[in-house]
Amino acid sequence: MEPLIAAVAGVAAVAVGLGAGYFYQVWLSARRESAFGARIQQALAEVEAQQRAMLAEATQAARETSRKAEAEIRERRRELRQQERRTQLREETLERRAEKLDDLDREFLSREELLTNRRRELDAREAELAGLRQQHMGALERVADLAQEDAKAQLLASIEREVSQAADQLVRRVEADAKEHAEAKARWLVGLALQRVAASHTTEITTSVVDLKSDELKGRIIGREGRNIRALEAATGVDIIIDDTPETVVISAFDPVRREVARLALARLVEDGRIHPARIEESVNKAQSEVNEIIVREGERAAYDAGVAGLPSEILRTMGRLRFRHSYGQNVLSHSVEVSLLAATIAAEAGGNVDVARQAGLVHDVGKAIDHEVEGPHALIGGQLLRRAGVGEAVAHAAEAHHFEVELKSFEAFAVAAADAISASRPGARRETVTRYLQRLEKLEEIAKSFQGVESCYAIQAGRELRVLINPDLVDELGIHRLTRDIAKRIEDTMEYPGQIRITAIRETRAVDYAK
Repeated sequence: MEPLIAAVAGVAAVAVGLGAGYFYQVWLSARRESAFGARIQQALAEVEAQQRAMLAEATQAARETSRKAEAEIRERRRELRQQERRTQLREETLERRAEKLDDLDREFLSREELLTNRRRELDAREAELAGLRQQHMGALERVADLAQEDAKAQLLASIEREVSQAADQLVRRVEADAKEHAEAKARWLVGLALQRVAASHTTEITTSVVDLKSDELKGRIIGREGRNIRALEAATGVDIIIDDTPETVVISAFDPVRREVARLALARLVEDGRIHPARIEESVNKAQSEVNEIIVREGERAAYDAGVAGLPSEILRTMGRLRFRHSYGQNVLSHSVEVSLLAATIAAEAGGNVDVARQAGLVHDVGKAIDHEVEGPHALIGGQLLRRAGVGEAVAHAAEAHHFEVELKSFEAFAVAAADAISASRPGARRETVTRYLQRLEKLEEIAKSFQGVESCYAIQAGRELRVLINPDLVDELGIHRLTRDIAKRIEDTMEYPGQIRITAIRETRAVDYAK
């Protein structure tokens, strides 16, 4: 019995355990379902919250878009209203202008009608006056017993006499006024000319250039703290200009002999390469000796070339200094020899004193050798120098009078003045710088091209002739002569040039056809 009971008890215990386990599983499952449901509810709540947030954002964006659209619509409406107002103002302005134009049109028509009436009246009065004039002319012819042509001739003769007398009075008045103001006007013109040409001319006659192998030599010429260049300037009495010009040093001084001494010394120093104060002094002394020898030799050579004998040694040495002096690119010593030969030829042909003319022509510019040291015109300085040296009065007078600064008292003085002008104005005698030469050629062509009818032009023969090609369709045969005169007048009025310039105008009509 006990085993059965034990078995039943065991079965009951197993049943109870199984039931307990089942209920536990059911409870556990229900709990899990409850927790899962809670999470689902939480997720649903979060989704709903996100949906509400997105809906709120979308609503806000829609409201913002709507607000911007409304603002843009309001702005567009405002612009449209402004445009409508402007259009209305323009329409009103146009209406007022149209009304004014109508008024002006009516006024114009009325004035035109008035002018037409006045023109008719004037035509009638002119016809009436013509008739009266004809009647008066007939009456005058009957009274004066003169034909109309004879009366015109007498009237024109009377007017011609009156005009001639008036012209003579005007000429006398102009001449008197010119004599009264000539000196002041001349001084003004001389001052103006000096102002225009002094700068370029001074640069040309007061500077010399020394070429360098390289720009490194500039620093050696200057030396430590400038001692070399100071020593060179002190020894020669010139100014040494070292600027940005590549491989070039400029020597500036009014005395051409000092410039030549400085040029020789600096060129020798640059070639030697040893540049220091002691070497500079030695080089300058040597260059000075060489230049003195050149001066004596050149003075004697000039006297020999000119055929002049008996001049004092002081004058010959001073003449030799002109070897280093140039005037407008013309060497003064060569110019003096040329003037001597020309003056002698003029005197020989005209029966003057050939020896006086020859000597005066050679020494006429001797004052230019010392005009930077003595105050006054070079002609007067030369005359004083020649008198102190014991040269004859006739020679001294002819030399000092060649620029008409003193009254010419001898034929030889006239011969020297004429020979000086001939030598200076000889084509090619006075050279120009390349820049001024090119500027003169360009100016000539520019003047010619400024005239209507000129197709092209060319300045040839170093600017002494201007060839102008004329368009035959714009200028006729008679007009070509007037055109050349106008070009010549314009050149005379606006340019400065040595000698004369020939204007050659070419007008050619060509007809071209082809045989096929």
